[in-house]
Amino acid sequence: AVITNGREAVTRYKSIRTMGAYTLLHVFPETGRTHQIRVHFSYLGHPIVGDPIYSKRSNLLSRQFLHAHLLGFRLPSSGKYMEFKSPLPQIY
Repeated sequence: AVITNGREAVTRYKSIRTMGAYTLLHVFPETGRTHQIRVHFSYLGHPIVGDPIYSKRSNLLSRQFLHAHLLGFRLPSSGKYMEFKSPLPQIY
């Protein structure tokens, strides 16, 4: 939950496409807090579709509609930068 004295968490986002009541976003979490994206969008009044914890399940999908297209980070053990890509699956 977002709380006044909680640890800082920063999430940037960019709107890609609006489809009726839904919007596809590119989301860039600058910090790595647990459930950060889900908590922030729920707090803003725009929860992730199908999120069973911060919203409600959806009849549109069998899972929450949160997909990591690109993850990149430095390994703590070596400092080596690693990047992983996964295209958005076709849902129609």
